[in-house]
Amino acid sequence: MADNGAGLLDQLKSCIVWSWAYFWTIWFFVMLFLVNILRLPFRYDSLTTVSMFLNTLTPKFYVALTGTSSLISGLILIFEWWYFRKYGTSFIEQVSVSHLRPLLGGVDNSTPTNTNTSNGDADSNRQSVSECKVWRNPLNLFRGAEYNRYTWVTGREPLTYYDMNLSAQDHQTFFTCDSDHLRPADASKSYAAPPLQAKVLLLDDILMEPTINSKEIMQKAWRERNPQARISAAHEALELEDCATAYILLAEEEATTIVEAEKLFKQALKAGEGCYRRSQQLQHHGSQYEAQHRRDTNVLVYIKRRLAMCSRKLGRTREAVKMMRDLMKEFPLLSMFNIHENLLESLLELQNYADVQAVLAKYDDISLPKSATICYTAALLKARAVSDKFSPEAASRRGLSTAEMNAVEAIHRAVEFNPHVPKYLLEMKSLILPPEHILKRGDSEAIAYAFFHLQHWKRVEGALNLLHCTWEGTFRMIPYPLEKGHLFYPYPICTETADRELLPTVFHEVSVYPKKELPFFILFTAGLCSFTAMLALLTHQFPELMGVFAKAFLSTLFAPLNFIMEKVESILPSSLWHQLTRI
Repeated sequence: MADNGAGLLDQLKSCIVWSWAYFWTIWFFVMLFLVNILRLPFRYDSLTTVSMFLNTLTPKFYVALTGTSSLISGLILIFEWWYFRKYGTSFIEQVSVSHLRPLLGGVDNSTPTNTNTSNGDADSNRQSVSECKVWRNPLNLFRGAEYNRYTWVTGREPLTYYDMNLSAQDHQTFFTCDSDHLRPADASKSYAAPPLQAKVLLLDDILMEPTINSKEIMQKAWRERNPQARISAAHEALELEDCATAYILLAEEEATTIVEAEKLFKQALKAGEGCYRRSQQLQHHGSQYEAQHRRDTNVLVYIKRRLAMCSRKLGRTREAVKMMRDLMKEFPLLSMFNIHENLLESLLELQNYADVQAVLAKYDDISLPKSATICYTAALLKARAVSDKFSPEAASRRGLSTAEMNAVEAIHRAVEFNPHVPKYLLEMKSLILPPEHILKRGDSEAIAYAFFHLQHWKRVEGALNLLHCTWEGTFRMIPYPLEKGHLFYPYPICTETADRELLPTVFHEVSVYPKKELPFFILFTAGLCSFTAMLALLTHQFPELMGVFAKAFLSTLFAPLNFIMEKVESILPSSLWHQLTRI
């Protein structure tokens, strides 16, 4: 049913697009038809026909004409404004470019004209694609203990369906593997293997047979949309055995406080470590065991990271820092969780700026993907050295010192990477709960960064004042950010669309950069609507005077046409013109 509804909606949209694309052609033929029907008043056997026809028009006709024009243009204006607010472009302009331009022989700019693309352009395209990738928020909150409590208090849903669907896909990727769907009957088939493999297969049965059912239940639970069904499935899995992923689901979604979540994660840690040790011994016996070990590694890293985040939220920040450092040493290759961003936030809470600088020196590398946390933390450290004594008046008189120049450049670098962050740090825009996924350089990343790091900027005296005085200077350095960047690649054009999917637009206005100017057709229809409405009002109030003006305007408008037709009539034979008018 959903697919049929989506197909019907797509067909309706295509019909609307088609009708608008060929609207002007239809209008032209309609006008030809009307001229054919009303050709008697326009017979050119007398030059006074047009003036006689205009004299028969009453002021009510002009009122109706201008009023109808004003109404139609107003409806078009409302539709254009709604479409622009929703999709960020003009509907008429989009249809004209996509449908009428090919008919007129235009060339699509998106089509490459040169097959020998340079390596630099290819690298730029690859970078643009990677910047439009949605990433897991390393500081995401707990659903049960934080997101759900917000919903209970305010009645608002802080997470979008798109965001939660991405989380479900992440859980299936991290916490499941291909062997989780095996049944005990499938495992029993392994006894028919050759004798040389019997010992390995029997060990496999011993390890896998007690856990097959719970893994299968959790594999279905991660795909379940209903939260209560997921929680029930986790309890069902725990009735069969001590399942680490079941504890994870309960800690994330059922626990209503951080203390309860921490207790469940500790139980998950105990079960996860056992599975990790067993799969570690068998990882070299085949691809199946390697996939199981990779899954158990992801589960263990996730549990330890969330336990460290629980310690950070409960005020045990030094303990959290130690857990994060140990985790990064034990699993140095697992960069998908971005644990270093959790570490940076905890070190800033401890005001251990030397260790923060050491972490930045390791991760603020040109070969690694940047983030708002890295760029703005680097700017905060450089601003910290000069912000307490910074004065814009003194700086304008004597100029910027070397340290102040370095701080300003760091701020410009951070603002170029993500221009949405300063408005949240300067509290020019209200914060909301951060989503579970972010788009780098987008509004979602800015919210996630400012939500956790605003307090660290406030703690550094004068840092926000320095940011307030200098951040807008970035835009003078990159006046056309979609075409060319300064320190980074051009700003991706896909951020607004992705952020609208990730953020709850019901109570949050998505920040857009660069600000889009109103399309020409919105301004044109607004002017047309206002002008025709004014004409309708004046015609209603002063019918005789406006009638005189209308007749004079139409007579002037038709004067060139009368002149041309008079010349044509003098050249063509009267019999031929008579036959043409009868067609």
